[in-house]
Amino acid sequence: MVVRRRKKVRKLRGSKTHGFGSKKKHRGKGSRGGKGFAGSKDHKRQMVLMQDPQHFGKIGFKRGMYPTIKRKREREKVITLRELDILASKLGKEEINLLELGYKKVISSGTITKPLKIKAIYVTERAREKIEAAGGSVEIIENSKNW
Repeated sequence: MVVRRRKKVRKLRGSKTHGFGSKKKHRGKGSRGGKGFAGSKDHKRQMVLMQDPQHFGKIGFKRGMYPTIKRKREREKVITLRELDILASKLGKEEINLLELGYKKVISSGTITKPLKIKAIYVTERAREKIEAAGGSVEIIENSKNW
């Protein structure tokens, strides 16, 4: 004699509505809380937070676009005393016209070791003091079109 058992997986076969009441109740997107991502702010919020905990609210801020000192130096064509000292040793000259080399301003960052004659449009006071202390001199170029 054969033992008759129910199958493990029956999946409501033979049931007209598969446990959802009338057919209307399981139709369309309304039964799923809306189409797509709709309702993610309220009734689907928990699902969204589980998938992406930082989805809601502001985080941090975006910095404004400010030109950095380096960019400003590039735009103004500034040279430091340290760079000027290296440039003088590379060129092997004691008299340097910075306007011909594309520089407009000398600032006092660093030290200068050689006595140099410098021609520039603008030299800061401290840079002038350091150049003269090293035995050099500064000549200001007036009425330059490039400034």
